[in-house]
Amino acid sequence: MKAQRKETRLGAAKAAPKRAYTEKKSTPKPPSQRQLRVAEEVRHVLSGIFTRNEFRDPDLSDVLITVTEVRMSPDLKHATAFVTRLGRTDIDAKLPALRRAAPYFRAQVAHAMRLRVAPDISFQADIALEYAMHIDALLRAPDVAKDLKEA
Repeated sequence: MKAQRKETRLGAAKAAPKRAYTEKKSTPKPPSQRQLRVAEEVRHVLSGIFTRNEFRDPDLSDVLITVTEVRMSPDLKHATAFVTRLGRTDIDAKLPALRRAAPYFRAQVAHAMRLRVAPDISFQADIALEYAMHIDALLRAPDVAKDLKEA
């Protein structure tokens, strides 16, 4: 009786079709609560530095910069700060000066926050507002407004 059960089990395992390899969809993992909390705190520290104008770089001395968002890597060692100048679109001209001053900003973040490792900070221009204004202009275009009225 036991021999029959073993054969049945083995036979069933052999007869079972192999599963086809399914390719895993690469969806990015959402940031953790810790990443979001640390990113928001880094944003506050950087905003305070820009508000107080505490740096010596002559290219940044008279510039009002707004930090719109900070994204942290999962290991909290790298931070990407998205910056803009409200009412102006020339932030790309100031990015080299921000990148030169990145070690200073990293040191200030390290002093202000209690983290095991101070994150490396990289700066990118925030184009979300410009993109939103572009989409708004497209939606207000006469051709699109006419199509929307028909629907």
